[in-house]
Amino acid sequence: MSIPRILATDKALVLIDALRKTHGPLMFHQSGGCCDGSQPMCFADGEFKTGNSDVCLGIVGGCKFYMAADQFEYWKHTQLTLDVTPGRGSSFSLEIPLGVRFYIQSKIFSEQELDNISPLLTEN
Repeated sequence: MSIPRILATDKALVLIDALRKTHGPLMFHQSGGCCDGSQPMCFADGEFKTGNSDVCLGIVGGCKFYMAADQFEYWKHTQLTLDVTPGRGSSFSLEIPLGVRFYIQSKIFSEQELDNISPLLTEN
């Protein structure tokens, strides 16, 4: 059985569904820093242009979740869980006007899990 690299809490899934009803198909991107640190950001699908410096960790809540490749180098040994917390983040992420923000929890993969991690998704 393949171990997913990205998961979501029930609260995150409810918020994703609500945002999808308003904005249509969605995507996530987590950068390696600068203005928004490494906060996951939610965009209308295709609104954030990904490139060769991004990897797709998988699908979460029906949305592709991308991360900057240099950030992934630090996180590749961890399983990430997308969650939601009250508070206003400082980004352009779609949830910000609702007074909440997405954030990431992480867990280091065990040796056994490392042998069974889902591969990164590739673009066709």
